[in-house]
Amino acid sequence: MAPWLGFAGAGSLALALIAVVPTVGTQESGPFVGPPALLPAGNPDSSEFIGPKLAGNFELLGATVAPGTTQRLTWNASTGLVGSELGAPVLVAHGARPGPVLCLIAGVHGDELNSVEIVRRVSNAVDPADFGGTLVSIPVVNLFGYLRNSRYLPDRRDLNRYFPGSAHGSIASRIAYSLFNEVIRHCGSVVDLHTGSFDRRNLPQVRADLSRPDVAILARGFGATAVLHSRGSRGMLRYAAIEAGIPAVTLEVGGPAELEPDEIEHGEQALNTLLHELGMTRHLPSWNETPPVFYESSWIRSDAGGLLLSHVKLGEHVSKGQVLGEVIDPISNNERKLVSPSDGTIIGLARNQVVLPGFAVFHLGGETSEQNIVREARRGDPGVIDEDGLRAGEGGDPDEESEEMELD
Repeated sequence: MAPWLGFAGAGSLALALIAVVPTVGTQESGPFVGPPALLPAGNPDSSEFIGPKLAGNFELLGATVAPGTTQRLTWNASTGLVGSELGAPVLVAHGARPGPVLCLIAGVHGDELNSVEIVRRVSNAVDPADFGGTLVSIPVVNLFGYLRNSRYLPDRRDLNRYFPGSAHGSIASRIAYSLFNEVIRHCGSVVDLHTGSFDRRNLPQVRADLSRPDVAILARGFGATAVLHSRGSRGMLRYAAIEAGIPAVTLEVGGPAELEPDEIEHGEQALNTLLHELGMTRHLPSWNETPPVFYESSWIRSDAGGLLLSHVKLGEHVSKGQVLGEVIDPISNNERKLVSPSDGTIIGLARNQVVLPGFAVFHLGGETSEQNIVREARRGDPGVIDEDGLRAGEGGDPDEESEEMELD
């Protein structure tokens, strides 16, 4: 087919052929051979074009990405640290067909290795020539923490508490500001990948503010992955994105500081399912189960210090009064049982370890009515559960050490 035929559909192929049949004739300047100007129906750049639309160029970080190509860009996380810039790779797969712009973010916490590997696998497998829309992927945001196998930045600040950031604040605020304005604001939706923290593991789950219709639709596109209603907290990436009008969710998979093959495979399959649900790929991974939706959750804490021995597993359904584990004091030989306060599902738990009084051990999800979420959304109730299943005023974040938040 001649290159000027564009991508006319089968029904309009004849029109396109008529529009571009080479002719021989004369102009005032002399004889010419070649196609005349395209009729609107045969011109992909015309609003009257008959056929599948073509994607235009995609602009990001000062680069131009052509349709049907992949480019590896660089986002400079900061400047002036030990006299040099530290650049994080940004992989952009820009499809030949138009579609949504989805951003995958991983490694905001430097020790959350599952998230890094999931994003690496998904982004590398995309064929932009057979892709609709644009996939923007950053496998490692917090390079400082990643290189030290640490959750934090060098100043021990948690980057996921400083979005959308400030151009003139702490290093955490500056990095957050740069990422948010140079990358996030150019995306149509965001998936921020994480794991449990401080020796805790999470059942693969999507955390989303289900009171917002656009976010709820996005959250239900991950196949057989549990969904937990959570508005998040100010300073978190997904919270800041939603405030800026960009639907965003958190995908939690497994625990920190190690690569867990089963959890990584689940996360990869979940994201590939989302790409299909968004109309970006033709491939739909198969799932054998329906995802549960948890509209409420709570943490069960230890009231004593000692050695934790868990009796349950992630994803296990438990009953009210069931013994979930015990904490043993090897010095006094006392044993304290941890009992479930209600029926539910274990969606997060601590690894067996030494714990202190007040340590959050089991995250219990409850599949309750969605009507409560609807009522809360209507009255703007600020007391819905936060990122870790706590309601306002219930105490600190079990996945965070207490720290003074800098007001930038």
